[in-house]
Amino acid sequence: MHILLILAGAMLVAIAYNFFLIPHEILSSGLSGIAIMLGIISPLNTGVLNFLLNLPLLVLGVMKLGKKFIAYTILSVVSLSIFLYIVPVIQLSTEPILSSLFGGVLTGAGVGLTFRASASSGGFDIIAMLLARKRDFPLGTLLSMMNAVVIVAAGFLFSWDAALSTLIAIYATGKVVDTIHTKHIKLTLNIVTSKGDELCEKMLKNLYRGITVMDAKGAYSGESRSMLMTVITRYQLNEVKQMIHEVDPHAFVNITQTVEVMGLFHRE
Repeated sequence: MHILLILAGAMLVAIAYNFFLIPHEILSSGLSGIAIMLGIISPLNTGVLNFLLNLPLLVLGVMKLGKKFIAYTILSVVSLSIFLYIVPVIQLSTEPILSSLFGGVLTGAGVGLTFRASASSGGFDIIAMLLARKRDFPLGTLLSMMNAVVIVAAGFLFSWDAALSTLIAIYATGKVVDTIHTKHIKLTLNIVTSKGDELCEKMLKNLYRGITVMDAKGAYSGESRSMLMTVITRYQLNEVKQMIHEVDPHAFVNITQTVEVMGLFHRE
């Protein structure tokens, strides 16, 4: 199911780029936007450039981030690069504003599906996550700062009309992504289970998140249990729920939205 979502998301993004954004020299957010820009001013295909730009970050992500998350992200980047290479560049609309809106909406839908599959589209997401682990900067601020570079580059290389259209596309993408899947919401999980050691080992192996283990006792049954407490990001929830179900389908899980996290949430 996750793989199908990732492939569908990549196809939507490729259609958005090649049918709406690239024909009007409108960029998207992140490294994909830089790939579009380089594809317009050079003879190289946007899909090839997207893969080459993401490749070093994916290698770094394999070493620094969760294995399943980065595996799905690699699939997302590779499939998007292939679809960008296969799908022809066709100008469906002659109106740049409409193209930026529809392109942004389709891109947001594709990226949102990717996040729902516990993956990311690579690029600036990986950079922001790695930087945030070393400094206590919010991910949203880091992503906004990096996307601002793309907008300014569009203005200098093409025109400021293209830059403003890029801004519209990025804004539309962000709104649709938030509607489908809010990627940076943090959640606190309290998991009461009879298989605490096994579940803790599995989560530590597959997630870049710390876990606090406490002894618990059922008030009614009097039986001893383990309670695992951890804070995750919203796009990791499906992955964590699957791990819990695989180890202990009868575990009691309380999931609450977290307003703020202080301490070592982003650090090794």
